[in-house]
Amino acid sequence: MHYNCLIVDDEIELAKMTAEYFRMFDVSTQYVESAASCLAFFEEGNTADLILLDINLGDGSGFDVCKKLREDMQLPILFISARQSDDDVLIALSIGGDDYVKKPYSLSVLLAKVKVNLKRIAQMKEAGQNGVSDPASSDSGEDNSFYMDYPTMSVIIKGQSIPLKAKEYALLDCLYKHHDTIVKKEVLFDEVWGDTFFSDSTLNVHIRKLREKIEENPNEPKLIKTVWGTGYILELS
Repeated sequence: MHYNCLIVDDEIELAKMTAEYFRMFDVSTQYVESAASCLAFFEEGNTADLILLDINLGDGSGFDVCKKLREDMQLPILFISARQSDDDVLIALSIGGDDYVKKPYSLSVLLAKVKVNLKRIAQMKEAGQNGVSDPASSDSGEDNSFYMDYPTMSVIIKGQSIPLKAKEYALLDCLYKHHDTIVKKEVLFDEVWGDTFFSDSTLNVHIRKLREKIEENPNEPKLIKTVWGTGYILELS
C-alpha cells in the first residue's frame, strides 16, 4: 500500500488526529506507534512519500529509526518532537532529517510543510521523466559537466554520480536552477522548505552536508559559495 505520509508517534491520539486532518485535504496518511512498527511497515512492502517521525518512541529512538531508514531510503524525514533544544535539532538534521517541527504543532502549518515536500517530490518526478537535467559545462576540453538526476536522486559531477538525500537534492536543485546568480536565504527557505521564517541553522547544516559531498575541499568551496548576509551562489561557469 502506498501513502503520501507515514506518521511515527507513540502519542496515538495526536497521530490519529493528524492523520485524519491530512486526509481531509487529500493527503493519504497512515500512522504507527513504535520504531518496530515503522520498520515493519516498509518490510511488509508498504511505501510512503515522506515520514513524520517522533524522537521519543516507546521502544526506541527516532534518531535510530532515521539512521536505519537512511541506509536504503532517501524519502524526506520530518522530525516532530517536544524536545526543544538546538542540539536535538542539529542532531536530527545531521543524521539525515530534512526538517524539525516542535510540538505542540499547528495542524495547518504542519500540513503546509508536508504539502511543500509532496509538491517538490511531484516536480522532481516530472523532471525525472525526461531523464537527466541539462548539463552546465564550460567550452573547454575538460569534463566540467554538472547534472541533476532525479531518477537516482543524485548529482553527476565530471562523470561521477553522487547520491543525495531528498532535502539535499531539493536544495542543490534550487541552487542549480539559479546557478551563477546569488540565491537569497529567503528564496531557499521558501522554495525548499516552504517557510520563510525557518532557522538559519537548518540551512547551514544542509549546505555543509552538500559541500562535504560535492566539494573537493569543503573548507574551501569552489562550487557552493557563501555570500555573507545574503545567501549562496552555485558557480558553474
